[in-house]
Amino acid sequence: MTSTATPTRPRSRPELPRQRRKWTPSKQALPYLLIAPALLFELLVHLVPMLGGLWMSLLQLTQFHLRNWISAPFAGLDNFAFALNFNSAVGVELLRSFGITAAFAILTVALSWTLGVFAATLLQRAFPGRAVLRTLFLVPYALPVYTAVMIWKFMLNRSDGMVNTVLGDLGFNDGTFWLLGDNAFGATVITAAWRLWPFAFLVLMAGMQSIPDDVYESATMDGAGVWQQFHSITLPMLRPVNQVLVLVLFLWTFNDFNVPYTLFDQSVPSSANVLSIHIYNSSFLTWNFGLGSAMSTLLLLSLLVITGGYLAFTSRRVKNG
Repeated sequence: MTSTATPTRPRSRPELPRQRRKWTPSKQALPYLLIAPALLFELLVHLVPMLGGLWMSLLQLTQFHLRNWISAPFAGLDNFAFALNFNSAVGVELLRSFGITAAFAILTVALSWTLGVFAATLLQRAFPGRAVLRTLFLVPYALPVYTAVMIWKFMLNRSDGMVNTVLGDLGFNDGTFWLLGDNAFGATVITAAWRLWPFAFLVLMAGMQSIPDDVYESATMDGAGVWQQFHSITLPMLRPVNQVLVLVLFLWTFNDFNVPYTLFDQSVPSSANVLSIHIYNSSFLTWNFGLGSAMSTLLLLSLLVITGGYLAFTSRRVKNG
């Protein structure tokens, strides 16, 4: 008797639970995700107040509407037209303040850059005591703005102050009041440049460190002097650094409020009435916040135009070589 064997079925393997795939950002998207929190914070800090100031410039906002400034009457572009009316006293003063600010920014940047490039060139090569000089050169930039400006205020404040005492020892003292009249403009430029030049020195020194020493050695072997090396090697190779540095220094100086306000308090002489002080007085002394916001918007637009023109000009010079 034959027995038929029943075929055995293959045992089915138990199904493993499916693992959920973890989402990982791509290499292209990762940098944007990393800077997204900082970008969002910058937008909240800068963009929101900027939009608020722009809306205030369209309102007839005075002291009568400070409690509920949103309900102030809508003025449209009247504040801008009033500020730009150069036939009126307000427009003339705004134009004069713009000229003072432009001269103040140009002179301060030029003086800061000159001192910075001189100090960076001086400390480019190693010598005993270079580290000490680097530290001393950075002291004005490391000091708080209020402390640094107050030091100059005490030195310039009186006719027998430290500046006049030193000038007297050199035979130039005539009891000049540096914080009054037309002398106030020069005092503001010197104080602001003393605050800013260490930053120019730090940036230029870092740029000079990236220039290979072989270039200078080859130029020395070819008979090039110190001035020829500086003019033909250092300045051309520092052109990208100078492009950014000059723009940053100009924007900082053009918007500077701390130096003139700390130096003169609220009694700023007319020769040092820069735009930041002029806008402050138009807003908080006359209580016309709509007009002050319009002036601030005009300042922002002028800086955008200046920045665009400067970048276009310098980029064209770099392309033309």
